[in-house]
Amino acid sequence: MKSFHFELCATSLEAALAAESAGADRVELCSKLEVGGLTPSLKLIAVTAETLSIPVHVLIRPRAGDFVFTRDEFGQMQRQIEEARDAGARGVVLGILLPDGRVDVERSHALVELARPMEVTFNRAFDLTPDLSEALEAVIQTGAECLLTSGGAADVLKGAESIARLSRQANTRIQIIAGGGLQLADIAEVLRRTGGLSLHGSLIRKCDGRVQGVDPVVLEADVRETVRIMHLQAGVN
Repeated sequence: MKSFHFELCATSLEAALAAESAGADRVELCSKLEVGGLTPSLKLIAVTAETLSIPVHVLIRPRAGDFVFTRDEFGQMQRQIEEARDAGARGVVLGILLPDGRVDVERSHALVELARPMEVTFNRAFDLTPDLSEALEAVIQTGAECLLTSGGAADVLKGAESIARLSRQANTRIQIIAGGGLQLADIAEVLRRTGGLSLHGSLIRKCDGRVQGVDPVVLEADVRETVRIMHLQAGVN
């Protein structure tokens, strides 16, 4: 029997509480999803970590745009990691690239070591690298436990076959989490094509391309349905 894992990307305490109530395994806390996510406020990190019983992981990203960070931005990321740990976070999500687009193994590894004993996920900076197979080996060298990826595609459904290849390459060396543009209607197909059972998504509903206000009750229903589908795929009663 396979195990499964669902992580909700949340920008509020209400969304995080809904995720926990509906059976999500953990929460990735961030802000400003419209620009791909930034580090949330320290206040939100602290109250969410204190309130939830499931693990809270925190996105460490000081600005929007690329993932080639200056010395000052790297220092800011170091401070954000320490603050997240002190606030009760159980993990962080991060990633740094070199100017040529490859994974910056040295600085990413330094942040992974700084984050201990928290768990570290390398974020979707990975999807911007020129060679995903090479980048996977580099991410493994950073010491991160997990890799969040859409397979280099616009969303997880389009990148499902690539995610499956990455999972085979990784074997047991790192946990591959499929995430990016995840839609409730596509979950069963994404699971089938990737052959995996680790998913990440915000499950925010869209209308005419615009993100609508999220009602925690509706969000909870969507998370519960996601978990139900994953149970079925895993063969869990």
